[in-house]
Amino acid sequence: MAMVKLVEYEDASPEVKAVYDDIMATRNTKWINNIWKALASHPPTLARIWSQVKEVMGPGGRLDPLTKELIYVAVSMTNNCEYCIRSHSAAARKKGMDDEILGELVAIVSLANQTNRLAIGYQVEVDDFFMRQPE
Repeated sequence: MAMVKLVEYEDASPEVKAVYDDIMATRNTKWINNIWKALASHPPTLARIWSQVKEVMGPGGRLDPLTKELIYVAVSMTNNCEYCIRSHSAAARKKGMDDEILGELVAIVSLANQTNRLAIGYQVEVDDFFMRQPE
């Protein structure tokens, strides 16, 4: 259960409704998912995070939309955020992720976590080669 009351569209302030309307228009949907309803308990946070999501996860940039979603899923797995794993996996599936891609992603995430912990545990110094700026 959320720590705050979820703000439904019909109960939202005009400021929140404006963000909800933009979310629905941008995503071509008629519903608002729970993360936005929770963030709406603090309208400045809702507006700020939605603006960042549109900028970072939008179509611009060098990374394609599927890659962006896969990165989001990977970080969400590492942070153990079930909500984000499920919501961004659904978005990734719409952009082309299948079970094989998900399997590879989970293998990479688990390997990275394992080798990160080994490097941390052994306190391995970074090689000079990796410290150089790319030419």
